[in-house]
Amino acid sequence: MLRALCRTGGALLQQAQRAAPRLWVTPAQQRCASSLPMNTVVLFVPQQESWVVERMGRFHRILEPGLNFLIPVLDRIGYVQNLKEMVIDVPEQSAVSLDNVTLQIDGVLYLRILDPYKASYGVEDPQYAVTQLAQTTMRSELGKLTLDKVFRERESLNSNIVQSINQASDEWGIRCLRYEIKDIYVPPRVKESMQMQVEAERKKRATVLESEGTREAAINIAEGHKQAQILASEGEKAEQINNASGEAQAVLAKAEAKSKAIRMLSDALTEQNGDAAASLSVAEQYVAAFSKLAKETNTILLPSSTGDISSMVTQAMTIYSSLAKTSTHVVEEKKSDDDDGNKPHQ
Repeated sequence: MLRALCRTGGALLQQAQRAAPRLWVTPAQQRCASSLPMNTVVLFVPQQESWVVERMGRFHRILEPGLNFLIPVLDRIGYVQNLKEMVIDVPEQSAVSLDNVTLQIDGVLYLRILDPYKASYGVEDPQYAVTQLAQTTMRSELGKLTLDKVFRERESLNSNIVQSINQASDEWGIRCLRYEIKDIYVPPRVKESMQMQVEAERKKRATVLESEGTREAAINIAEGHKQAQILASEGEKAEQINNASGEAQAVLAKAEAKSKAIRMLSDALTEQNGDAAASLSVAEQYVAAFSKLAKETNTILLPSSTGDISSMVTQAMTIYSSLAKTSTHVVEEKKSDDDDGNKPHQ
């Protein structure tokens, strides 16, 4: 009989346990029921925690960190909210991009509870709700981008997801601080095509760079030849100018020297014994010219009196005397004409 009563009581207890959690207790409350502190009248709340107190089943107040007092039986701690920044691992999920490429993406979510009242009564399980919201937002944001933009605009994608989560989680008292995509898994075939595209792009860049290098080399060579020709022409021009200037200076120097020699010779001839000096100079020149015979050409024309030096000198001096008389006569006639021109007419 005792066995029958125990079996009946056990069955009733099991039915009550099965019915009560389903009707009155939520999964989040079941997880937190074991961690909720008991009402011991005097309570010490840790820093960065918020305890939600219910009095006779209704929200009463939120305990601040430090020493707090509660009424036994009437007050109970309904929720304990952690105000620290929490890190939630978003599970891997599939998403389709704008160009119909299926991607496998997982991420990390960083959030913090700002309002313990909303986090306790606004949503059943805040962390689960934010995780689901992050997954749905990620899928919707990825659907707006192509595969190439997903990798290039990763930072903007994270900011868009955070903004969308904050708009929906404001009623839950939760603030999403940042969201980071950990890994993006691409199908093998798409990955192969991406690698081929990268290789083709690199080959294209290499070809373009090689052609640009060849062009720059040709331009540099042409510029070098041009500069070399310009410098050579300028050098030749400067050399010709220098040679011409040197030759002109040499001609002027020779002319001045010859002029001075003639002046000195004329002055010497006007002096006493000038004829003798002129005869000596002519004789020296005759001897010097006679010594050069047969050195420049093989044909030699000699006068009949080649060995008679005195006759040659006499002949040269006769020519000189006739020329001197002629020049003297011309000078006198010029002076007389000048004198006649200067006389007044009567």
